[in-house]
Amino acid sequence: MKDQRFRIANREALIGVGLVIINFAIWFGFAYGLGSTDPKNYTYVLGFPAWFFYSTMAGTVFMIALIIFVLKRYFKDVPFDDEEEKL
Repeated sequence: MKDQRFRIANREALIGVGLVIINFAIWFGFAYGLGSTDPKNYTYVLGFPAWFFYSTMAGTVFMIALIIFVLKRYFKDVPFDDEEEKL
């Protein structure tokens, strides 16, 4: 019988990889989507170029909120002792 902890760990690892891909897509999309124009045409948010503000600052706040949500909703507390426990 396969230990359930490995199944849970694999699922949580895949969720982590998904979060990294989402983070990169947000960063890349805003940085290269808004930042690919001539700097003379940049718009600014709080004194920062919009591409920098949205890709770095707003993206970080969004990812922190998303990670907190995912941790509370999808991650489980798994015991590390050797005893087989039903999860």
